[in-house]
Amino acid sequence: MTSIDELFKGAGLSSSKRKLDPIRDPSEIYKSAKTSLSNPSRHAAQPPDSPEAGPAAPPDDDDEYGPSAPPAPDSEPEPDEAGDDDEGRFFGGGITRDQASVLSYVNSTDDAGPATFDAAWLRRQSLAFERLINRNAELRARYPTDPARFVESEADLDAAVRGWAVLAELPGLWGEWVRLGSAASLVGLLAHENVDVAVGVVEVVGEMTGDDVEAEDGEWDGLVDGLLEADLLGLLVGTFGRLDEGDEADREGVYHALEVVENLCSRAETADVVGRNERLLRWLLERAGRAEKEVSQNKQYAAEILAILLQASGANRRRLAGLDAADVLLQLVAAYRKRDPEKGGEEEEFMENLFEALTCLVDEPEGKAKFVEAEGVELCLIMLKEGKMSKRPSLRLLDHAVGGVGGAQVCQKVVEEGGLKTLFTMFMKKHDHQTTEHLLGIFSWMLRLLPANSAERIRMLAKFMEKDYEKTAKLAKLRREYLAKVEAVEQQMRQEFGGREPEGEEEEAEWLSRRMEAGLFCLQTINVILAWLIAEDDGARKKIEALLADHDETFRDLKVRIEEQLKETDGETAEGKETRDILSTLMDFLQ
Repeated sequence: MTSIDELFKGAGLSSSKRKLDPIRDPSEIYKSAKTSLSNPSRHAAQPPDSPEAGPAAPPDDDDEYGPSAPPAPDSEPEPDEAGDDDEGRFFGGGITRDQASVLSYVNSTDDAGPATFDAAWLRRQSLAFERLINRNAELRARYPTDPARFVESEADLDAAVRGWAVLAELPGLWGEWVRLGSAASLVGLLAHENVDVAVGVVEVVGEMTGDDVEAEDGEWDGLVDGLLEADLLGLLVGTFGRLDEGDEADREGVYHALEVVENLCSRAETADVVGRNERLLRWLLERAGRAEKEVSQNKQYAAEILAILLQASGANRRRLAGLDAADVLLQLVAAYRKRDPEKGGEEEEFMENLFEALTCLVDEPEGKAKFVEAEGVELCLIMLKEGKMSKRPSLRLLDHAVGGVGGAQVCQKVVEEGGLKTLFTMFMKKHDHQTTEHLLGIFSWMLRLLPANSAERIRMLAKFMEKDYEKTAKLAKLRREYLAKVEAVEQQMRQEFGGREPEGEEEEAEWLSRRMEAGLFCLQTINVILAWLIAEDDGARKKIEALLADHDETFRDLKVRIEEQLKETDGETAEGKETRDILSTLMDFLQ
């Protein structure tokens, strides 16, 4: 059985994913008292000696275990409940009797041996927790203008909330905890008048849902479903509105609340549920866009969660497109047209997350339309010419924007804004593999989507023919380079397979993966572009035929590779079926 000491070593409220950057020494900022007994502010006063890392053990001579009976409805609170006992709240063991009953797992002395954390223990704690909630609510209602009357019960409640952190080490009890209603009660305390209590709830939920918790998928799912049914998301949004990030403790509270949202997004189904909360999406957009002298950790975290939500599902992308997220995000990345963020800092990560969010957003037709409407094409072209760190992510963004359903309007906008000159100037220079891949992807989509005989398509084709087909010759050169790399990998793998072709799903997956790493995608894209040019223009056909002949190749070699691509293309999806039809048609021109 787990001992108390071992359990509390692992029950601290920390995140394995990221750490909150302290503004000053952490020992100075951990939940200091914020309200005097004469001033009923939103932060309840807590006696300066109160134990912060968990409740202290009761004195050895205290033999009472389990929660005390609640007071009669009409009885007045005892003197120690109101905080005016003669010897003070922290006389003796340093803990009140109610607090000891709620956190009974620390009542055992060293001689008593380790505590037993089972269903019976959980029921006792849940009952005591409910009594503390009711007692605090009763005293607040009875003495709303006299914090001295309820401050002690509030401190006990806050300690009890944080005491639930022990369950992060006991996932086997989560199902019963949810069934008993304690999970819902804990979530309900996010609406408590004292935001210190609400922040405590956030920290405990973050600890229990973190990716470092050793729980089975079913246990985690059951816990999260229970928390969501208790309106965790709605209450979290309300908590964001109550926290003032000018206050250090509140800044930490916002951080931990964002951490909870990130934890929830670790499951695709839950990320979709999170994305349905429009108030939360609006708050994230507002927080990421809030003006700051320097990009803070919370501003960056909000952008990161937006990127996570947009990656999670098409439904989330469509929802955020409807909230004009494209316009908000483009305004934020516009700051990096000519200016680079500090390398390795929060701002660099902030910029990367903004581009990631935009890149996911434009994968949906609704996102592409909003991207064009918000002048995203123009901004990307400016960054390709003038940007430094923003150049590569803006090229990737444009590559995603021009492709797929709805990409035709983006392709046309690129041509209208003079983007062909910028793109082909980049193409003629030497680049890394990633940049080349994005440029080829843009050219391929434009040839596929620009309307036949349109002015934009004619201008596009003319770029490959100008200056004695120098861009076409560059394509042929790149094809030879990628073909050599892919063929080398294919030969090596055949040797590994004993001279045979791959067999079975595992070998076929490895066959495709290693060829992709060698540049198969770029090779296939170049083959398709050359086939388009052969089909569209007699002059280009003759030029490509001559370029292939220089290396003892013919159109048949091109056709064989396109046929391989056709076989590997999934025809079950609408886009896959369309791709197969296009490849089949292009092959007819390679006779």
